[in-house]
Amino acid sequence: MNLADYTIDDYTPGAATWQQLLWYFIGSPIVQSYFLPWSALKVQVLRWFGASIGQGVRIKPGVRIKFPWRLVVGDFVWIGENAWIDNLAPVTIESHVCISQSVYLCTGNHDWSHPHFQLRIAPIYIQQGSWIAARATIGPGVTVGEGAVLVLGGVAGRSLSPMMIYAGNPAEPIKTRVIHAPTIHAPTMSKISEMITRSLN
Repeated sequence: MNLADYTIDDYTPGAATWQQLLWYFIGSPIVQSYFLPWSALKVQVLRWFGASIGQGVRIKPGVRIKFPWRLVVGDFVWIGENAWIDNLAPVTIESHVCISQSVYLCTGNHDWSHPHFQLRIAPIYIQQGSWIAARATIGPGVTVGEGAVLVLGGVAGRSLSPMMIYAGNPAEPIKTRVIHAPTIHAPTMSKISEMITRSLN
């Protein structure tokens, strides 16, 4: 291949140059900051730069996002320390998803059969209730099915089926995910007596 002839063809970052510069020099440092740990501030900054983000989202320090205007996040999503959302193409994260520490979401690749190493991009879609565990990697064009789990260090280059647990490189299904109903413990007689006493005082 001849990298001297590499071009990005008709690809564009999707925002004006001034917006990109503001993001690189102001927005991104705030979102990555360890000195400004407040998720609410980071969420607001991402919204200012075009991201669509729901309620109750937690963003830990060190999170890197290439282009916030190509990011959609649902409600009650956790994004762990040093996660990297490399979204040359859109990334959608539905509600109640956990993106753990140092996860890499990669939407860009290159055509190794092309003489000029042509850029290839594709979106990533992570459906509700999924868990992407620490240091896992998801490649371009992958859809993570609802409730799926990609375990520690797993590498997903193809879509993951709902409610399955995947491991390895390349990620393979190892078992079905089962979510148990929460156990509700009935109060003991001593607890009931204590509650009655408190209500009478």
